[in-house]
Amino acid sequence: MRILLAGGGTAGHTSPLLATADALRRLDPDVEITCLGTPRGLENKVVPAAGYPLRLVPPVPLPRKPGKDLALVPSRLRAAVKAALDVVDDVRPDVIVGYGGYVSMPAYLAARRRKLPLVVHEQNALPGIANKFGARIATRVAVSFPDTPLKKAEYVGLPVRRMISTLDRAALRDEARAFFGLDPALPTLVVTGGSQGARRLNQAISGAAAALGSAGVQVLHVIGPNGASDPSWTAPVPTGVPYVVLPFVERMDYALAAADLMVCRSGASSVVEASSSGVPAIFVPLPIGNGEQALNARPVVDAGGALLVEDSSFSADYVADTVPGLVRDPERLARMGAAASELVPRDADDKLARLIADVASGAAR
Repeated sequence: MRILLAGGGTAGHTSPLLATADALRRLDPDVEITCLGTPRGLENKVVPAAGYPLRLVPPVPLPRKPGKDLALVPSRLRAAVKAALDVVDDVRPDVIVGYGGYVSMPAYLAARRRKLPLVVHEQNALPGIANKFGARIATRVAVSFPDTPLKKAEYVGLPVRRMISTLDRAALRDEARAFFGLDPALPTLVVTGGSQGARRLNQAISGAAAALGSAGVQVLHVIGPNGASDPSWTAPVPTGVPYVVLPFVERMDYALAAADLMVCRSGASSVVEASSSGVPAIFVPLPIGNGEQALNARPVVDAGGALLVEDSSFSADYVADTVPGLVRDPERLARMGAAASELVPRDADDKLARLIADVASGAAR
């Protein structure tokens, strides 16, 4: 069985792609997996590190507004499709799997050109342009959230890494806090803006450092790879309570295990990783895009597993007024964590792998 997985850019695409690849290997140790990405995405680091071959095509941004970039889309797309066809002809996959984003549209067009089976996986509750097109020509369409508006959608959930889907937070908590240099006994806030960081979150949390410290709340703050060089970044004032600042976290399982409460964006991976692990969260949706981040968080928020705060309302004052009381209320946190974990399937990686294998075996027949 030969499979081409197309997805990249940010962790929102690469994390489910790699979780699926690992599940496919567990299902069939002889499977041949090739990943397709672009030269400027996170896949250039994480895919080779995970042991999978990576092939590249030129990126094709799809602008939302008229302008020069929109006029260049046809020529860029032709070049990317040609590159994707070269990869397809070399790899000869039994099925192509796309996760949306810049790299997926050329892969979808290559699948149609070569008459190959196509599986589309949509991470967000509101699909993007590439997956709206891909779903029209796909053999099967898998989605992360119920009621996602895509043709032929099958709800399987969002594939997450086994280190997270099998996480026992209580058993790992002391080890995780020691790993980050945190006090094992203090209530702990973990903050992350995703693989690229988030300026608003960074400003608000660091601005509330004094209030958090005076309440005895320690912080693990993942500011993103460029967070410290951002002119708007202000280092938190020392309080004597641990406040650990990191550009990036490789061991997200440790970050989740260390947390009593998490503050993060509500990209699909952030919502599913926190919720499936039973971590109560304050979700702050990214204010740009098509509104998919707020929709991703809505089922968890409605169930009582998280709070939802608009980006414009998330400030140092909000953090100082809200977080200390919440993070020091273990009974409420326990209720929130239980409500979140009951909503999110932990076996989406295996479900999607079986779906892909079914399509591939049908193609072989």
